[in-house]
Amino acid sequence: MRIILQFPFFLLLCIQTFGQSNPLIVKDSVAQMAWVENQYANMSLQEKVGQLFMVSVASNQSKAATDKVKNLVEEQGIGGVIFLVGGPLQQAKLTNEYQSVSKVPLLIGSDAEWGLAMRLDSTYAFPWNMTLGAIRDSTIVEKVGYQIGKHAKRLGVHINFAPDLDVNNNPQNPIIGNRSFGEDPKNVAQKGRAFVRGMEKAGVLSSGKHFPGHGDTATDSHKSLPIITSSVERLDSIELYPFKKTMEAGLSSTMVAHLDVPSLESREGHPSTLSKSIVTGVLKNRLGFEGLVITDALNMKAVSEFAPEGKVELEAFLAGNDLLLMPENVLKAKETFIQAYGEGLITEERLAESVKKILMAKYKAGLYNYQPVNLENLYGDLNGVENDVIYEQAIEAAITVAKNNFSLMPIKKLDNKKIAYVHFGDDSGSTFHESLNKYYKVTHIKAKDIAQYKKDLANYNLVIIGFHKDNSSPWKGYKFSKNELFWMEEISRLRTSNTILALFARPYALLDVLNFDTMDGVVVGYQNSKIAQEKVAEVIFGAIGATGKLPVSAHDEFPVGTGVAVEPIQRLGYSIPERVGMSSELLAEVDTLVQQGLDSLMFPGAQVLIARKGKVIYNKNFGHPTYDSEEGISEESIYDLASLTKILSTLPMIMKMEEEGKIALNDTFKDLIPAYADTELKDVSVLKALSHYGRLPSWIAFYLDTLDKDRKPSSEFYSPNPSEAFPYKVAEHLYLTRSYKDSIYNRIGRQSLKSNRYRYSDVGYYVFKEYIEKTYGGAIDELVNEFLYRPMGLQRTTFNPLKKFSKEEIVPSEEDDYYRYQTVQGYVHDMGAAMQGGVGGHAGLFSTANEVAKIMQMYLQGGYYGGEQFFNARTVKRFNTCYFCNKNVRRGVGFDKPQLNESGPTCGCVSQKSFGHSGFTGTYTWADPDEEIVYVFLSNRTYPSATNTLLIKSGLRTRIQQAIYDSIIN
Repeated sequence: MRIILQFPFFLLLCIQTFGQSNPLIVKDSVAQMAWVENQYANMSLQEKVGQLFMVSVASNQSKAATDKVKNLVEEQGIGGVIFLVGGPLQQAKLTNEYQSVSKVPLLIGSDAEWGLAMRLDSTYAFPWNMTLGAIRDSTIVEKVGYQIGKHAKRLGVHINFAPDLDVNNNPQNPIIGNRSFGEDPKNVAQKGRAFVRGMEKAGVLSSGKHFPGHGDTATDSHKSLPIITSSVERLDSIELYPFKKTMEAGLSSTMVAHLDVPSLESREGHPSTLSKSIVTGVLKNRLGFEGLVITDALNMKAVSEFAPEGKVELEAFLAGNDLLLMPENVLKAKETFIQAYGEGLITEERLAESVKKILMAKYKAGLYNYQPVNLENLYGDLNGVENDVIYEQAIEAAITVAKNNFSLMPIKKLDNKKIAYVHFGDDSGSTFHESLNKYYKVTHIKAKDIAQYKKDLANYNLVIIGFHKDNSSPWKGYKFSKNELFWMEEISRLRTSNTILALFARPYALLDVLNFDTMDGVVVGYQNSKIAQEKVAEVIFGAIGATGKLPVSAHDEFPVGTGVAVEPIQRLGYSIPERVGMSSELLAEVDTLVQQGLDSLMFPGAQVLIARKGKVIYNKNFGHPTYDSEEGISEESIYDLASLTKILSTLPMIMKMEEEGKIALNDTFKDLIPAYADTELKDVSVLKALSHYGRLPSWIAFYLDTLDKDRKPSSEFYSPNPSEAFPYKVAEHLYLTRSYKDSIYNRIGRQSLKSNRYRYSDVGYYVFKEYIEKTYGGAIDELVNEFLYRPMGLQRTTFNPLKKFSKEEIVPSEEDDYYRYQTVQGYVHDMGAAMQGGVGGHAGLFSTANEVAKIMQMYLQGGYYGGEQFFNARTVKRFNTCYFCNKNVRRGVGFDKPQLNESGPTCGCVSQKSFGHSGFTGTYTWADPDEEIVYVFLSNRTYPSATNTLLIKSGLRTRIQQAIYDSIIN
């Protein structure tokens, strides 16, 4: 026999009595009570007793099974139904069917702790509580609670048995774990209150569980009765604390767990659900809780084996519970209750107390004005894009950097990194690896033993280990295998590399790691969802920061509350339109427009990218490299950018030189090339040339002078093989003589100035290229690569891409039948750039939409990207200025600018601060500082023939731009 102190007196000393208001009372309490009293007055004793029971049903059960529940509703007058597994449409139909035969509207319940997906297919799963517990901003948790509440209400669910308020201070707990907000009672309380606020705001009743606290046990109460050995003082300060605080926030109901709590119940092995000392003494009297008191499922072994059928339910009711969840035998239980009522064991007052509370709860849930569940668009309403927005916000706020030696995260200085990814765990890490590769080349290393790992990783200076565990439920395994623990230790000891561990599992997995002495970085993503993998990659590379704190103690080195703040370094992130105030539905017009372009044969294929507020929210690929290709365009398909080269290659170098004092906007061509001192070009200024107001010819067809009488490349100028005399590779088996470079610049010098008006011209960029290369003593492609592309981590932005990539990765630009007489693929389309060995100041650059967007985003950010300040913001602003608008010249310094009149290079919907450029091959990019938008369109409209001008005539690129702006919702 256990000896404990006199309970009420001792508890009075230890537990503060709370004078909370009744959370079931609504604003119009007079109308509510009138409805309650009217319903109660019209009930028979059988019906009153029936209200006390909530039975279970699964919507995927047989008709015989669901009809059995329907019979209980119709004939036994039960008060509610809790739906278990199944699908939303089936559940909605059953709900309507059951409600149609119920005299008093049913209270429909569900376990939807992380959303309806906890029980139902085809519904949304939000982050688990352990993940939410890592978030510092509780308003995000409130948003999650609200969204879950919205889903429940849409499906006709009135009470969600959530949140779980257990303080999980036992890592071995088999049933709570991820369902808990953590081990810190204050944090659990804070998150619980936020969750309740959100759900109640959505019009769904909340239910805190599992009172008086199921966290400190290693036993599953579904299988046997767990023992909580804590003292009253400990229970009061830890387990009960979240319940007390959440009750203050308006918790509608509390679910009582099946636990053996010796310090609160003197009878040995007596479940808390059946304990009057706990249910009435602690919960209702001492804590002053006036809301609905609900048992945990009465068919669980922890309580079902305690007494015969019917007796368990009676004991639970007499203990002080109002709603009896999932009784094993309703008919037997009702019979027992009626008998107890007749014998005076259950008084009318006691029965009325619970039944009226249940009716109050029904009124609060809106059942006084019951409406059937609308079946139309049910799946769509439950799976809207706003779910991903909230999930993404939650994951971003939860991600926790537990260790960050040398400020390794976010990764900076990409030009000196060689990064490997190692996959551990039994679930996929493909999204994580793909996301890492959006920032830099990260090689997936696979090996069967540690010897092979060591050998293969020796050539890398940074290793990212991703530990990926099954994300399908919070109860799945989370531990490292013995091999993985050994391999991880050995890999982290490699002297040639730093190591980051990215954990996509519950933090307790770290407990099995001996120590983290040789591990440089640890980042916890908590779950292995697609979004979690994407966002951890973004933290590692600095697109977003990390502010999460460990909600539990994960290791001696990582106690609860551990979290190293990591600041973002403004690399592009990846998200969905609604995250940045745009509409996915409206953006679908972009798909339609591009498809029209394909169907109209404007181009064989295209890449389209849209970013806003630093996040890529649209990145799609259309069509094929050619009209005959079977393979499709991918994100990695490389396009000839044509004149985008001007602002993505030459202009950055000029901006750099201007900051260094190596060039000035008022410098003239004779300053750049002294040989031009006696030419008409001598006084053309850098500013005017870059503004296309320098009176220069639009272009010079240098190649025509190198063709023979048959209009084929003349052997005087070309050789099929490279040599010292023929170094410039124009195309396959076509090399231009070295001497022709002088001919190009001599011919430029002989040009006469044109009329003094706006005239787009490539010619100045030949001059700028020559000056840049002479000033720095290197080739412009190498210079811009070292200055900009490598530090930014650009992997597929290059001149002469065939030096790095296979021909199949590069989109062809033309079937040339006038100069090169071959498929132009991997060689620059522009003839003048081709005659310079593929590297022109005006053309020659190849890239992808993703990498073009990064450079444009750098401009938007005032020259800053990825922790590097490439230019001063003042420089970007100076070059993004229209100096000759009063002369009807719209251009900035190098950048194209919006039209001054009706027609021009944009949709007319962009701000005057915006800038960009278009390219001959069918390319276009534009950035708008006011709306923080970057738009990239890459196509090969010149394939198979540059005479195809349908894309230009249609204005498709700017019509797409209009659709982008039309999709802005805030």
